[in-house]
Amino acid sequence: MTIKSKKIFLGLCIIVPFLMYCVYYYSNMIKNAPFRFADFESIAFKYGEPNHMVNEYNSKTRIYKYLDKKDSLITDTVKFTKDDLLYLHRKAMELGFWNLDTDMTGPEGQKDSINSKVPRFYLEYNYKDKSKHVTLDADFAGNPRMHDAAKSMIDEVNRMLATAQAR
Repeated sequence: MTIKSKKIFLGLCIIVPFLMYCVYYYSNMIKNAPFRFADFESIAFKYGEPNHMVNEYNSKTRIYKYLDKKDSLITDTVKFTKDDLLYLHRKAMELGFWNLDTDMTGPEGQKDSINSKVPRFYLEYNYKDKSKHVTLDADFAGNPRMHDAAKSMIDEVNRMLATAQAR
């Protein structure tokens, strides 16, 4: 056997099985991912004071209710495109939305949620088998990274909602 044939044999015995294992392993990981866009159904978003969160949007019903500057409740129909939903799904993956705590309420909201005036945000992603929701108060005093990730996610949904409404 020549040196060249020995190198080819070594490559076939070690590198090829390793590459096959990597393809098998990662294809199963991607196929069994907990939150896949193929299973995505809707987004629910609410915000306001904890005792009455009148500003709300649901992508399944496409109804957007919000208070304007004159405190009048306005109902509008806003449709997210598939690209908008894909963007929000990917943004949630990027910001680690799936790893956030479900209850990120602040000290005032935990003591007296009925009389609290601190803004509260509720964001929910619904999939076929699972759903993930996060409740965030503006005065959340926990982990700053978690607060920043949740706030960034809420800002992105709010921005996409304003963009979709403007269309």
